[in-house]
Amino acid sequence: MIYSINGDVCISCGACAAECPVEAVMQGDSFYFIEENLCTGCGKCSEVCPVECISPKK
Repeated sequence: MIYSINGDVCISCGACAAECPVEAVMQGDSFYFIEENLCTGCGKCSEVCPVECISPKK
């Protein structure tokens, strides 16, 4: 399962990037995003997000 970040809610705190074991979370211009081809679906980014903007991609 691949995760994605809702850019409308992301506060660019970087907690998700620091937690990602495969460095799939990248900093964009306005918010962080997840590089889908690197994401392993572990969900660690989602667990640490203070605004709960990370969820499994449908």
